Amino acid sequence: MSRSLLGRLSLAASFAVLAACSRDEAPAPHASPSATAAASAASAAPSAAPATSATAPTAGGRDGNDPLFHPEKAIEKAPDVFKVKFSTTKGDFVVQVTRAWAPNGADRFYNLVKLGFYDGVRFHRAIDDFMVQFGIHPEPAVNGAWYRAYFPDDPVVKSNRRGFVTFAHAGKDTRTTQIFISYVDKQARLDTQGFAPFGQVVEGMKVVDSFYKGYGELAPKGKGPNASKIQREGYGYLDDNFPKLDAIKEAKIVP
Repeated sequence: MSRSLLGRLSLAASFAVLAACSRDEAPAPHASPSATAAASAASAAPSAAPATSATAPTAGGRDGNDPLFHPEKAIEKAPDVFKVKFSTTKGDFVVQVTRAWAPNGADRFYNLVKLGFYDGVRFHRAIDDFMVQFGIHPEPAVNGAWYRAYFPDDPVVKSNRRGFVTFAHAGKDTRTTQIFISYVDKQARLDTQGFAPFGQVVEGMKVVDSFYKGYGELAPKGKGPNASKIQREGYGYLDDNFPKLDAIKEAKIVP
């Protein structure tokens, strides 16, 4: 697929995405790192909305043959148990995935890591006493390729306790690339909303705790980034407005 065709597909999709983006942000409270953050987070949910860009160029010289533009081919079955090491701006942490907990989520995560999708990704939503969320790619054209790459929901087998890793969603069968890690155990409400953990941080949870939280909840409900702008405009938007966000340097499967 040519870059121009990708742009046209992204443009056609962008209007349909606007409603999903507002749906993504609507449940989120005005939250900031404060004594009231836990109470505010009680009404929030980790959210994922597909988005794309019609104008931003493809970085790194990618063309339509790049595997990151073909989610339909990212269907390799994950091992029963595997580990992923995240090297970040605050240090390293390791996630152990147990496929039996959420097979569809484990498979998608495995393929995304193998593709290098999370390399360079920012932790764009971090809220005290709630969770940290990531999974919007630095390149808008890549986000455009994945914006409707939904995969089926998994039954919730494990609870969203501290350190557990889960795909975000914006409704039934809408999971794509965004993930969150819970900071606290008091997340049972997320279990009832269909958030199915597929893994757990087994090393470096203190690193996860240390990610910058000063921007609070996402815009427009809070003072943090606007997720749809990240998806459409790329990381220039974050560099200009939210320079303190931490980032993933590399995510790779390890023994």
